[in-house]
Amino acid sequence: MIPAQNPAAAAAPVLRAAPRRRLRNPALRRFCRHRLAVFGACAVTLLTLLCIAAPPLLPYSDTFIDIRARFTPPGGSSAHLLGTDQLGRDMLSRLLMAGRISLAVGFSAMLISMVIGVCVGLVAGYYRGVLGTVLMRFVDAMLCFPSIFLLLAVSAFIEPSVSSIILLIACTSWMEVARIVEGQIRALRERDFTLAAHAIGAGDARIMFRELLPNAVAPIVVAATLNVAHAILAESYISFLGYGIQPPTPSWGNMLDNAQTYLESAPWLAILPGAMIALAVTSFNFIGDGLRDALDPRMEGR
Repeated sequence: MIPAQNPAAAAAPVLRAAPRRRLRNPALRRFCRHRLAVFGACAVTLLTLLCIAAPPLLPYSDTFIDIRARFTPPGGSSAHLLGTDQLGRDMLSRLLMAGRISLAVGFSAMLISMVIGVCVGLVAGYYRGVLGTVLMRFVDAMLCFPSIFLLLAVSAFIEPSVSSIILLIACTSWMEVARIVEGQIRALRERDFTLAAHAIGAGDARIMFRELLPNAVAPIVVAATLNVAHAILAESYISFLGYGIQPPTPSWGNMLDNAQTYLESAPWLAILPGAMIALAVTSFNFIGDGLRDALDPRMEGR
């Protein structure tokens, strides 16, 4: 006679043998396996939330001046966790408010530059011929000028403000995007789905924006992520050299500029904004690396 088995005991091996649940989206799964990319995404998200939500919760605003607390080092006062600057302003408040400006410049300049670069690359790659050649030679001519010198040359003739700096950075950073998109569209133009769209009488605009552009979105997303890092660095360059966003509006770049005189006596005035720039730019670069691996079709199935 076969002894009766305990149903719970019989089900236990089955439960233990159940496979781990995996993410259904393979691209998201590959991105989550990229530890540096996950770190970058978490850092950017946390930094953005802090810059948006934290300043109203702090005891001091970024413009409050306390002469008696000038040059308080980080940790030297419970009221000023990251110390104060040469005017007695709270460094934590100023860093977060400056982060609002620098991140806003980065994201806004990225959006404008992506629109310009995608449109130019899409038209040049699709039409080719004389129009495509003229557009890409213009792109090559723009790329011949080092971006930092072009930024400084143009910024010397305009009134510095947040909106003008955004437009200036966007207008000097779209060329790489145009080259990427043009190469992708040129390759996709001869694919079967494009020829089929031509065969059924689809117009040029429909083919470009409904057939070709969605299939080139992967390198565009990666370029957009890296463009944010480039825009933050560009704003820091020109603000550090005195041609960018002007005080009292804080940005990480002009905080570095104001700290030059106090590098020996109060080094935290330069270290803190420099660390924020390094963290933001490095995090966006990590995200770009992770997206490049996650959206690469050759990685499918891994």
